[in-house]
Amino acid sequence: MARYLFLIAIMAIFAGTDLIAVAEPRPGGEVVVSVGNGPPRALTSTIAGGYTTGMVSSQLFASPLRYDENWNPQPYLAKSWEVSKDGQAVTLHLVEGATFHDGRPITSEDVAFSVMAVKKYGPFKTTFAPILKVDTPDTHTAIIRLKTPYPVILLALSPYFMPILPKHIYGDGQDLNTHPALKRPVGSGPFKFVKHDPGKRLVLERNEHFFIPGRPYLDKIVFNITGDPNEQMVEMERQDAHLMPYYINLGSLSRLAESGHLRISEKGYRGTGPINWIAFNLLRKPLNDKRVRQAIAYAVDREFISSYLHGGKSQITTGPIGPDHPSLNR
Repeated sequence: MARYLFLIAIMAIFAGTDLIAVAEPRPGGEVVVSVGNGPPRALTSTIAGGYTTGMVSSQLFASPLRYDENWNPQPYLAKSWEVSKDGQAVTLHLVEGATFHDGRPITSEDVAFSVMAVKKYGPFKTTFAPILKVDTPDTHTAIIRLKTPYPVILLALSPYFMPILPKHIYGDGQDLNTHPALKRPVGSGPFKFVKHDPGKRLVLERNEHFFIPGRPYLDKIVFNITGDPNEQMVEMERQDAHLMPYYINLGSLSRLAESGHLRISEKGYRGTGPINWIAFNLLRKPLNDKRVRQAIAYAVDREFISSYLHGGKSQITTGPIGPDHPSLNR
C-alpha cells in the first residue's frame, strides 16, 4: 500500500549557491546517504537481495544494460545488443577498454561467469531460470541462450539483478556465498570499495578508470547505516546526510518538509513496486478458512490507513502490482 519517499538535501557543495544549478552537475565532492533499514546483507546483489544491498551493489558493479526514467534499456557494459527472431538468444556486444577496479579487462568470459553465478546463487533464481548457458565467441561478445522466449531477460540485465563480477577473482571454485574476496569486493562499476564498518558506515570512492568518460561526478559516497528513524531525521535536519532514499516514519515527513534545504520526492521506486500487505499461513486454523480471510479483509480499513496513518502519502492497490509500477497496464 505505501508509496516510498525519499529526501534530498540541496547542498551548495553539489549545486552551487542556488537551486537552479541543480540541473548542472559539477564534478567533485561527496554525498552522504542515510540508510535506515539496516546494513547490506552482502556487497553484491549476486548473492543477496534487499534495498541496501542493491543500492551499494549498483555502485560497485556495472551491468550489461541500464534503464532510463521511461524504462527503456540503455547501453552500459554492452554498447549494443540484439534479440534473435525466435526470442531464445540475446547477443551482447561489450564496450572495449572497460576494466575492473584492479585494472584487469572486462571480457565476455566475465559476463558469462556472472550470468551463471546469479542463476545459481542469486536471490531471484526464478528470474534467471530460463537461461541455459552463455556462449563467448570472442572477447567482446556474449550470447545468452534461453529455453524459451523470455521478454523479462533485458530488464534482468540491469544493475540490481546482474552485477558483472571478475571471473579471475570469484571463479576459483570457492562457494560464492562465503567467498573471502566479497568482504573487500573488486568491482566493475563507477565506485570502488574503501572500507566497511558493519552496521555503521560504508565508504566508496570514485573509480578514476571507469569506462564512461567523465563519470562518475562524485569523488565519494558514504552510507551512514542506522536502524533509528529519529537518528535519520536529525541527520537530515543538521545536514550531516544529504540523501535519505527510504524512510519508514511517515509522520515525521511534514517536519522534514519544513526544512528549507530538503526536498521530498516520490520518484525512484516505481520499478520495485513496493507494497505493504498481510500474508496468511493457510496451513493453520482459522486462517485456512476462506471466510475468515475474507472477514479480515473486510475489517481492514484501507482508506483510514492511507489517509490518516500514512498522512495521504500512500495509494491503495487492488493487486500484487502497485499502481505506480511500469508493468501495471502491460
